[in-house]
Order: sequence, then C-alpha cells, then structure tokens
Amino acid sequence: MTADPASAAPLAPLAVALGDPAGIGPEIVAKAWDARVERDLAPFFAVGDARSIEAVWTGPIAVISDPAEAVGVFADALPLIQIIDTGEIVPGVPDMQGARCAFNALEVAVGLAKSGAAGALVTGPVSKAQLYSVGFVHPGQTEFVAERCGVSPENAVMMLAGPSLRTVPITVHVPLIEVVGLVSIDLIVAKARVTERGLVRNFGIERPRLAIAGFNPHAGEGGVFGREEIDLIQPAIDILLAEGIDVIGPLPADTMFHTRARAQYDAALCLYHDQALIPIKTLFFDEGVNLTLGLPIVRTAPDHGTAFDIAGQGLADPGAMIAAIALAADCARHRAR
Repeated sequence: MTADPASAAPLAPLAVALGDPAGIGPEIVAKAWDARVERDLAPFFAVGDARSIEAVWTGPIAVISDPAEAVGVFADALPLIQIIDTGEIVPGVPDMQGARCAFNALEVAVGLAKSGAAGALVTGPVSKAQLYSVGFVHPGQTEFVAERCGVSPENAVMMLAGPSLRTVPITVHVPLIEVVGLVSIDLIVAKARVTERGLVRNFGIERPRLAIAGFNPHAGEGGVFGREEIDLIQPAIDILLAEGIDVIGPLPADTMFHTRARAQYDAALCLYHDQALIPIKTLFFDEGVNLTLGLPIVRTAPDHGTAFDIAGQGLADPGAMIAAIALAADCARHRAR
C-alpha cells in the first residue's frame, strides 16, 4: 500500500554545506533563501562560516546550534550552523583556511544527514585543488560522502538531473584514454542496477526505463568503428533484460538527447564524463542537479563549480542551487512514502 503523503512525518530541515567560502556557494544559498516563498522551498539551513555570506549578502542570518531550530527561524532569517571563523574572506580569492572550512562543513553536514537530524544533504561547490591542500584525498565530494556513508565507490552512482533529462556517467573523473580499460560488463550492469533502484526510491518511478549510450561513433556501426558495443555494452544489456530491467541500447550518443529521444527513457547511462554532462549542461546549465544514488541519505548538489571569477559580484545565478534544494526535498519525501 502506498503511504498517504499527508500522513508522512514532517521532513527535517535540509543541511546545505556552503562549499568554498570564496566561491559562489554562499551567494547562491543566500539567494535560494530569498526565493524560498516564490519557489516553495522546504526549510533548510546553511553549514559553514557566516562571514562568507555576509561578504556577499546583506540579508538576515540566524546562527543556530541544532538543526531543529531551523524550522522556527526559516521564515525570517537564513539559519546557519557556524563551523569555524575563517577570518577575512575575499570573494574570488580562495585560501587554505577557507578550504578547511569547506572540508569541515561537508563533514558536519554529512553527519547531520546520516543521523537524521537533517532531512537531506545539499553540497555547495568546492575547489578540489584547495581541498587537496588540506588533506582531502577523494576524487570529489561524491566519493567522500559515499565513504562516510559506508558505501563502496562502485555502488555510489552520480546522476545529473534536469527538468527533462537524467544522465549517469559510468566512468567519471578519469582521462578519456583510460575509459575503455575501465569499462566492463560488470561495471555497466552494476551502475544500471543502482540507477534503476534509485529512480524507484528517489523519484517514485515504478518501472524505470533506462537507455545506454554507445561508446563509438554511430554506436560502433556493427563493429566497423569499434567493438565496445558488441563486446561490452550489449552483453550487459542482455543481463539487465534477463533481470527484468527495462533497458534499451546501445544508442548512438549523437541522436539520443533530442526532445523525442528523451521521451523514450527515464535515465541515460553514458560511458564517460563528457558524454553525460555535455547534454545536461547544454540544455539545463542553470537548473542541473548532481544527485548521488545508492546512498542511505539523499545528497544533491548544483551541477557547477565555484566560479571564483564572478564571486562577490552579485552575478551568480541561484537556479541550480534552488533546483538542488527542491530535488533533495522531493527525493526525501519519496523515500519517506
């Protein structure tokens, strides 16, 4: 029996890690709070240094010590859990103290989501180079969150979601020349299984439809342009079909993202990073959301970086952060039902 949404327990406020304090994270989180009524956003609270917001925004901030306090103050001020005082913050000029703040904020926000004190986790943009300078050893925030949740990297799947397209890169932050050596039948099957379960759990899609992109031009043209489709992708599809998963492919990547093609599937699995991210960022640059599937918590992030070049100028578009907050709440509600 499907639970009545009205009878579900109230959603705990969402934790939003601000990301690098010198980037656009603080600005777009503040702008998201400004848009809370217009966009009907669930209550959320920031995690980071209040100075980073004050450097780019003149709105009200309420420092809280417990996530539960966020609900009571959200209508009148942006709730914030203060991590460390990073000293003077210059937007667009990252430093090691700011990187430490971003790292600590991420750690705290993950912990609050794991404990259930936060209803979901939203992560602001960080600079990997800066994080590496203070001991961060993961390829990105996705892998860090997965480890903290006790999930192996192969069972955590990055999904990029826009209004009418969801894509999953089967390999992520690796040189393109290494992709063929990393892709295997087992990897494709594993990522597809997690994607299928994630669509059910986070989006409420009863029978998800998956599409898998080919690796070579024209999906290999029957082996003329490469055999990856024959030797790797088709065997994986056969396994998935035998398990009852609705999947099509391998599809030529140059013809699977137009409007009519997108109507045929709920998520597209792509072989490498740019194959998945270019269509999302082309179609929905200011609305794209990074969602991690396979975790015990809901985690989303805006699908863009720190944009140090425009930080502090009031130019940052909050669309992707607003979309990330809205999607995190929607996914958490689907899980609760």
